[in-house]
Amino acid sequence: MIVMDWMTEMSGHKSKMVKDKKCISIPFSRKKLRERNRSLSILRNMSDSLSLSLGTRELLNHALARVLEDFDLDAGRIYLMEEDERHLFLAAHSGIETSGLERMDLDEGFSGKAARTKSFIAQYVTELEDQNRVELLKSKGFNIVICVPLITMGKVTGVMNLAIGRPFELDPNEIDLLYVVGSQVAAAIENARLYNDLQKKLKQLAERKEMIKLFAYSIAHDLKSPTIGIHGFSRRLKEKCGEHLDEKGKRYCDEIIKLAEHVVILLEEMNSYIATKEVQPHFKVVRLKEITATIKSEFAARLKARCIEFSAPDSDPQIIADKVSLLRAFRNLVDNAIKYGGDNMHRISINYSQDEAVHILSVSDDGTGIVPEDREKVFDAFRRNNTSQGTMGSGLGLAIVKEVAKKHGGRVWVETGVVQGIRFNISIAKNLSVTA
Repeated sequence: MIVMDWMTEMSGHKSKMVKDKKCISIPFSRKKLRERNRSLSILRNMSDSLSLSLGTRELLNHALARVLEDFDLDAGRIYLMEEDERHLFLAAHSGIETSGLERMDLDEGFSGKAARTKSFIAQYVTELEDQNRVELLKSKGFNIVICVPLITMGKVTGVMNLAIGRPFELDPNEIDLLYVVGSQVAAAIENARLYNDLQKKLKQLAERKEMIKLFAYSIAHDLKSPTIGIHGFSRRLKEKCGEHLDEKGKRYCDEIIKLAEHVVILLEEMNSYIATKEVQPHFKVVRLKEITATIKSEFAARLKARCIEFSAPDSDPQIIADKVSLLRAFRNLVDNAIKYGGDNMHRISINYSQDEAVHILSVSDDGTGIVPEDREKVFDAFRRNNTSQGTMGSGLGLAIVKEVAKKHGGRVWVETGVVQGIRFNISIAKNLSVTA
């Protein structure tokens, strides 16, 4: 690697040096860049200044200070275009009195003209039409005023007014440089506006999300109590007054009880779904046998009634996970298998495997299964396929499993058997840390 003085090495030997040297390393120096190429140095400085803030007012103050320093000017103002595109309003200023100049019509003065015509304008103070303005600028010691339109993508976003008291020469290169600087400022203004608009929209989305969340909580909590009441009173009506009801009345009671149970299940699932999405997981060391033993105990009666064999792995790996969420996922998967596996299902199995990055937990059965095209769709909220028709459910069970996997740095996927059966897999990242 060769470190060299750029000016010395490059002078007169550009092509030979690039051809002969395998590597060129040039330490960056602002001072040397300024000495070599003032224009590039100014553009570099402006880029840095415009990167300091995304707030429009701060951004413009930084930009104006940079222009005044790099071009050795005395004072300046930046005006931005109003939404009606007929007026300019003062957004930043330095070194000059601005009283009475906070807003101006596009039809007045050299600022309005620069904006209307997209033109660079430089003028002696004594040549200005507004005599009050002439006297004010002369009293400040200013001799020349310059107006630079701020243009990006062909659109004028504002103008930058600059003033100077000493003699000042404007060659074409200096005018071009001020144009480009003005375009840099204009682009930064548009980016700041886009950023501010985005922040407002994100805030609105957050507020709407919070409103929807509160609405969902309200439904899930406030409707549960009256639904349980309907269920209870319907059962009591049938028990106490059943002998006075005809067959149609008894059937109505049964339907009310069944529908009330369905609503309670749906509300409980909504609570679980909200909790899974919103509550931060509490990670700790969990043993797999604790999970499988709990699941087997909870489903023992239903498994026995259906003559379904339940198996779990002999191994007992330690997994860092949120135990409540993991149990919720397994409950939903086993419940799903019992509900939708069909009358010919005889076996449900929990299995475990791993690789270097994840634990893989699975629940499989030898039941009806699903068609291949539904493999991804089944994890969508409120999604129920044809095999679930006529079976009580919320359509949230597998969506909850998906959220559990996501919170554990993993994913969920499904495999279907060649003839029958289905296998749901959940991966859990091994790099999770125990919650303090």
